[in-house]
Amino acid sequence: MPTAEDAVRDEEASALLRGLEGLPGFVIAVSGGPDSTALLLLAAQWAKRQKKRRPKLLAITIDHGLRPQAAAEAAAVKRLARRLGVPHQTLRWRDKKPKTGLQEVARVARYRLLAQAAARAGYGHVMTAHTLDDQAETVLFRLARGSGLTGLAGMATASLLPVGDSEIFLLRPLLHVPKPRLVATLAAAGISYAEDPSNSDPRFTRARLRMLMPALAREGLDARGLARLAARMRRAEATVEFAVHAARRALAPGAWRAHAPVVFRSARFAQLPAEVGLRLLGRAIAHAGDEGPVELGKLEVLYAALRDAPGRLRRTLAGAVVTLAGNLLRIECAPARRNAAMRRISKGRFTK
Repeated sequence: MPTAEDAVRDEEASALLRGLEGLPGFVIAVSGGPDSTALLLLAAQWAKRQKKRRPKLLAITIDHGLRPQAAAEAAAVKRLARRLGVPHQTLRWRDKKPKTGLQEVARVARYRLLAQAAARAGYGHVMTAHTLDDQAETVLFRLARGSGLTGLAGMATASLLPVGDSEIFLLRPLLHVPKPRLVATLAAAGISYAEDPSNSDPRFTRARLRMLMPALAREGLDARGLARLAARMRRAEATVEFAVHAARRALAPGAWRAHAPVVFRSARFAQLPAEVGLRLLGRAIAHAGDEGPVELGKLEVLYAALRDAPGRLRRTLAGAVVTLAGNLLRIECAPARRNAAMRRISKGRFTK
C-alpha cells in the first residue's frame, strides 16, 4: 500500500514539468480518475510556483456518454479545478457509438476533442496522465497484437497528437511515475477521485492484461521491467530510423515528388538489412499509394516475395504498384483500373 512518503513532492513535480515554463498554456485531460486528478493537482501547484511566466492551464473532461456516472464525475472535476484556480470545460462525445472496437474509437474521439479544445484556446500542447503502469500495459497490448519494433517502443513522453494533421503536441510527464505514487499524492492532499469500472471490465483487452500484471510481476516481469523494455526498443527504433534515412538518401536521393514513382536499384536495395529495407519499401508505398498507412503484416509478405523473386515481380499494395524488373525496383501509384484489385488486396489477397 502506498504511504505519505510515496507522494510526489514539489521538487519532483518541478523536474517532471521542467521545460514547460515558456509555454503560453496547455490543456490537461482530466477524467476524474486518480492519475489525471493527480496530474491536475501537480500542474496547478507547479504553475503557481512560477515566478516570471506562468503558463495558463485549461482542464478538459471528456464525457463519452457511455456511463450514467460520467456527468457527476465531470462536475466533481470542475469543482476541484475551481478550487485549484484552473478553468474547466466538459466536452461531450456525441457521435454514434460502435458495437465493436468501442475503446479504440472512443480514444480517437477523445484525442480529437482535446486537440480541438487546445486549438480554440490557442495552445499547442495537451497533457495526459499516462503512467509507468500504462506504459507497461501498452507494451503488453502491442506484444499481443504482434507489433514490431515501433510498437514495442511504447508511448513517448512527447509526440504529435495522433489525430489527422494535428499540430498539437501530446505530453505525458508522468510516464515514469508508478500509479500508486499518484494515489499517495492525492491521499496526502486529501483529494478524492473516481474509479472507472471499465478499467476492470474483462470484456476489454487492456483490463484483462491489467489483471495479468500481478502474476507477471511475480515472475520478474513487472511494470518497470516492461517500461525498461520499451525504453530499449525506443533506442533501437531511433537507430533503425537513422539507417532508413541514410538508405533513402543513398538509394533515392532528393525529394520524392507527389504522384511521381520511386525507383531503387534492386541490387542495392537487396543489400539493405531486412528491417531497413522493409521500412524503406513501406515509405515508398505510402508515398506512391493512396490508401493510407501500409499494414505491417502485408508489407512483410511483399518484402519476402521481393527477396525471393527470380528477377521479375509485380504486386499491388495500399494503392501502389510495386514492380521488380531486372535491375530496377519501381513503386508507383496504381492506375484507376486497379481499384477492384485494391479492394481485394485490402481484404488480404495479393495478386501478381
